[in-house]
Amino acid sequence: MRDFCADRPGKGTPSCVLDQGRWQVELGLFDGARQSDATTRTETWDAGDLFIRYGLTNLTELQLGVTTWNRERTTDRATGARDTAEGIGDLSIGLRHSLKNPDGSGLSVALSGFVTAPTGARAIRADGFEGGVLLPVSIPLNDDWSLSLTPEFDWVSNSDGDGRHAAYTMVAGVGRGFGQWNLGAEVWFSHDDDPIDAVTQSTFDLTAVWTPPSLPDAQIDFGLNFGLNNDSPDVEFGVGVARRF
Repeated sequence: MRDFCADRPGKGTPSCVLDQGRWQVELGLFDGARQSDATTRTETWDAGDLFIRYGLTNLTELQLGVTTWNRERTTDRATGARDTAEGIGDLSIGLRHSLKNPDGSGLSVALSGFVTAPTGARAIRADGFEGGVLLPVSIPLNDDWSLSLTPEFDWVSNSDGDGRHAAYTMVAGVGRGFGQWNLGAEVWFSHDDDPIDAVTQSTFDLTAVWTPPSLPDAQIDFGLNFGLNNDSPDVEFGVGVARRF
């Protein structure tokens, strides 16, 4: 059986694929973010960010994801007026297929794609079906350090609900194991080419993963993200767990 490998934490996508017939459940227990500018302050909370993976073959896995509760509150800093939206998030279905080294060892490459259905609460869901394609790559730098890259192309809804446009994302990260712990750092860059209001975001993210000695098929993880420009959340923190069956 392959080494335990989870998508959590961080924004990058691993190149590993589950063994055939194995299940893995990954759950974001809590995630909170805050973003402020001269006029507004936006606070976002997620709980129950559920991601389920299943090994269809030794090279391909099926993925299912949904956020069970999301809340976003925007406050006008001048008047104190608040606008709140909350509810269940959209449902996503995806596949990941290994192109090289499905266990994630050595130079490992995979191709991943997903489709998101607008099943969430009215104030939160997307304006129609969306999707994306990713190419996760893992490169060993030496016996201790590894480099991961995740270029991504998405097709998403326009902010006015009429039509679709492209969005582009790149994540680059390094990681190292320290006994029961694995620590990592990532730089995330995303450009949403919305014809109404194009947005570019970037963050610097730190991650920590602890694997209990008695549970090699499980982990507890932590993430701390810092915005690198005005269009990104100022700070974000999350904690979650993952378990393979």
